[in-house]
Amino acid sequence: MAAAVGAVMVTEGAQSQSQAQTQARPSASAPVTAYVGLGSNLDDPQARVRRALDALATLPATRLVSASLLYATAPVGPQDQPDYVNAVARLATELTPSDLLAALLGIEAAQGRQRDGTRWGPRTLDLDLLLHGQARLALAGLHLPHPQIRHRAFVLVPLADVAPPDLNVPGQGILGDLLRACPADGVRPIT
Repeated sequence: MAAAVGAVMVTEGAQSQSQAQTQARPSASAPVTAYVGLGSNLDDPQARVRRALDALATLPATRLVSASLLYATAPVGPQDQPDYVNAVARLATELTPSDLLAALLGIEAAQGRQRDGTRWGPRTLDLDLLLHGQARLALAGLHLPHPQIRHRAFVLVPLADVAPPDLNVPGQGILGDLLRACPADGVRPIT
């Protein structure tokens, strides 16, 4: 994928570009645990998130291990838009981070997502690759772990549904500690 060109792995010590790209690719025999954030606030968002979960379960070389509850959350940014429905999926995948991201973008497009550059606006579907194993990457269009995990209760609360509390979020901390430090008011489970 073109986004992988110029890849830089953010780790301690210097590495060449080819070393960084090689370390970012899991071996075909060893699935990696990846976490994907899902969100929607347009056109029946609960149904859109559920359809996206179904689509994740059909990705090649990938298994949907578990999905969080659905949560209603206030929007980030402009408040003159509907509340979001958010969730997190836990995957076991042999796809590279770039290949998984490409698959996520395809699922978004299939549900009518149009990327027009608007930040924090209403969306039919938003899929964010939050973590891919313990990868620390800075690629064009992809940063791992997602740089805002520790500040977003709408990610941390559903992530805690599907990940162990001692999950290490590289460069950010342990999930249980991050969750305790982030106010979770406004994150409501949907029953």
